[in-house]
Order: sequence, then C-alpha cells, then structure tokens
Amino acid sequence: MEISEKGTRDTSVLIVGAGPTGLVLALWLTRLGVRVRIVDKTAEPGTTSRAIAVQARTLELYSQIGLADAVVERGRRAVAANLWVAGKEVARAVFGDMGAGVSPFPYALIFPQDEHECLLIDRLAEAGVQVERQKELLGFEEANGRVLARLQGPDGTQEACEAAYIAGCDGAHSTVRERLKIGFPGGVYSHLFYVADVEARGAAMNGELHVGLDKTDFLAVFPLKAEGRARLVGTVRQEAEQQNENLSWNDVSQRVIEWMRIDVERVNWFSTYRVHHRVADRFRQGRAFLLGDAAHIHSPVGGQGMNTGIGDAVNLAWKLAAVLNKHADASLLESYEPERIAFARRLVATTDRAFTGVTSSGAIARLMRLHIVPLLIPLFFALKAVRRYMFRTVSQTVVNYRGSILSQGRAGTVHGGDRLPWVKTGSNGVDTDNFAPLKSLDWQAHVYGEATPEMQAACDGRKLPLHVFPWRSGMSRTGLRRNAVYLVRPDGYVALVDPAGSATAVTSYLDARKLTP
Repeated sequence: MEISEKGTRDTSVLIVGAGPTGLVLALWLTRLGVRVRIVDKTAEPGTTSRAIAVQARTLELYSQIGLADAVVERGRRAVAANLWVAGKEVARAVFGDMGAGVSPFPYALIFPQDEHECLLIDRLAEAGVQVERQKELLGFEEANGRVLARLQGPDGTQEACEAAYIAGCDGAHSTVRERLKIGFPGGVYSHLFYVADVEARGAAMNGELHVGLDKTDFLAVFPLKAEGRARLVGTVRQEAEQQNENLSWNDVSQRVIEWMRIDVERVNWFSTYRVHHRVADRFRQGRAFLLGDAAHIHSPVGGQGMNTGIGDAVNLAWKLAAVLNKHADASLLESYEPERIAFARRLVATTDRAFTGVTSSGAIARLMRLHIVPLLIPLFFALKAVRRYMFRTVSQTVVNYRGSILSQGRAGTVHGGDRLPWVKTGSNGVDTDNFAPLKSLDWQAHVYGEATPEMQAACDGRKLPLHVFPWRSGMSRTGLRRNAVYLVRPDGYVALVDPAGSATAVTSYLDARKLTP
C-alpha cells in the first residue's frame, strides 16, 4: 500500500460513514476515552433524509451521554397515532397511555434525520472530533493485529490510516462490506415510494401521526416541529413508476391525500426511493465491523431503521472501549454479532410481513387491509395489554440479548440480557430514577431492597459501583425482585441476575468473562 507524503496517521477506531450510526459510535467511544477518526465521502450532511422517528430506547441511550434533552427539545412528541382505511378513521392510540411506567420517554419523537445529524455533529465537535468530509475509503487490509486503510481526499491525495479496528457505518452500498466480500442477501419491493416535506392544512395536520391504507395506496403523515409542516411518505402512481426518473409531486398518488383532507400548500423538497430488505451474512470479520444500513436495511414500517443502527453503535462502542482500555479480553467482541444480527433478522422479517400487508395488491391482502383490519384494530387498541405490548415493541424497549454469552440468570420476569426495567426511585420530593447511574457508562450492580455486607465488600474490592435502592411496592410490577442483585452492562442491559443477591455470583461472572470494571 502506497503512503502519501503525510505518512500514516493512526487511531484506535476508524469509523467509515458519518450518518447517525457512525456519529453515535464516535460520540460513545470518545466519551469512553477512545481515539477515533470518522470519515465520510460526502461533502456535507444529508438534507433530504427519510428517517424521522426517534424511539424511546434511543432516547434512553442518549440520556446516558447527556443528549436526550436536546433531542426532545428540538423534536416533536408524537402523542397519538391514527389509522385511516378507505377514507374513514378507524382507530386512534394515545402513546402516553401506552408507554406510561415503561420508559421515562413514553412516546415516539419526530426529529428529522438531517437535523438529527447536525446535532450529533455539533456534539462530536464539542468533544474535539471533526467529521473528515470528502474523504473516501478506497480499501483496507488487516496485518499484525492492526487495520491499514487507504483513504482518498477531495483533491485525489491518498493517505494511509492505521487503526486497531474499523467500523463500517457507510450505508447500504457499504465499501467496508464489499471489501470484506460479505453477502447482503434480500430483495427489493416493487412499489416506488416518495418522501416529501410539505406545508399543509387539514384534519391530519393536527400534530399526530396518521397512517392511511387503501386498495393500492399507502400514506404516512409525520408532524414536524413547526406548525403546519409534515413529512409525508407514500406511493407514487403506478403509471408514473415506469419512468422512475424526473418524478415530482405531480406523480404521487393523490387518492389517500384527498380523503384524509390534506391540503398541500407548498412542497419544500421531494424524493423517491425503492425499499429494500436485506441482512448481511456477518456483522464482523476480524477487526472490521458492520453497523446500521451497512448491516441491515428494511422497510420504514414502525420507524425502526435509524434506531436499530444507533443500537448497533452503542452495543459495539462499550465493548470496543473495554477491550482497548484493557478492561476486558478481546473475546468480548465476539458477542457483538450474535446480539445484533439476531435482532436485525427478526426485525427485517417482521417489517417485511407488515410492509407486504399494507402495500400488496393481492386479493387476500386487500381483504385484510380494507375489511378485517378496520374491525380488529379498534378492539385491539381498546385493550391496555395490547397497547403496552405495541409500545414496548415499537419503542425497542423489549429488545433483549437473552441468548448472548454475556447473559446469565433470572429473577422473577427479568432475565440476564433484558433491558434494565425502569423505575422511579425518588423520595422526599426528589424526582429521580434507576437510570440516572447509567450515565457513568460503566459496569454497575443494582440491588432493590437491601444488599448484604458481602456484596458491598465484593463491589468495593472490584471497584464496581453498587447502587442500592430502597424497595418500593411498585417495583415488583416492573419485574424486579426484592434483594436480588442485577449486574448491569454499560449500555443499560442486565448481564447477570441472581435472585439470592449473592456476591459470589457477581465475582464469578466477572472472572469467567475476564472483565475488570
């Protein structure tokens, strides 16, 4: 590999791609004391992005790095969702009711990806890291326990970058994935879709989410921060799909827009795209990792894509930091792919079924969409258990790693690998919760009730923070068990649960996995 006059610049982690996934990976690694370089071949952040929903689990992860408040302030809370079928509003679900008691963020947040990226870039710059624009990855190789990458700048000058690891966050057409020759099986849906930022009036411009289904049409309305503005995602007219070039607002299907009574006054920007569903065969090869759209892409149903990439980033960040800072053996990194690929495969399969159901022109799909769904959805939404399940699923708070090599034990309904249940712990007028200690981004032990002297001594000896929360009756409703010990990972997932609150269980777990918090 030729090296430019600049020589070889080294770093701990080279991040390729500065979308939300790469930016969050860089933020977390930087907070954890890891040197990073983040490069992107584009000249500037995207301005016509499609991702718009920030789910509760992402906000919880952002809260750990002091970012959640800024995102919530700049975004718009989606307080309710409405379903329209064949011209009639058939169901309405209020998110606050669905997520109450599950998360400190019992709602979905609407925050367009372009604005989202700008905020992440600003926070990363405050931490001393600049995105290196118009810098393209040409190739890389692994040798002598390091990665040697070849980068090219805007003037054609090439340079070499040496890193301990490389992270491919470079999208569906990932250079990292292609260089590794990792398969990306899946397919593409036949329909052509559009996304548009509009200024409009009408019944569906009330600040809530709206989804409309018809014989062959689909429309989703996402309210933006400014009044009278929304992001529309819908289908292009079938006769216009054939040209697939130079399409405009005039080519979109107007049927659903009309019966949802949306009066579009101005189109600020408009873009079309085809939806793919793919999962990479592997998320890791040697010292290279795949994250976000480089690893998995799927339909926009449920607003899961960007949030899943951010989940990849947080999962990998603390593990890389632990290994690079010599708090864990390199074998810890073997848990990244199994944990994230299992979720990605389930997600793609689920969104594929849902997307096919809302867009298929087949007779059975039309029957379900136009006649069965309007009858069943109102009944389902009336059940509190169903609303709660829906929130947990869409918010990604139900995502778990129970099958991971890092997960062990069970107490009550909480298993090793589950997200730590959220509970309020304040008293005497102080409003706090058990997620507050997670801002340390380190391993910690939680006991709800009383910890034994042996547990305190073991944690002191290992320099493992121990947080003891006085037992409150409402804690049992979240699945927590009194006096059990919960060993919590830096990303807020429970690694070990021991119902007896045994100090030996904690020390044995750490020793077996060569972890030194």
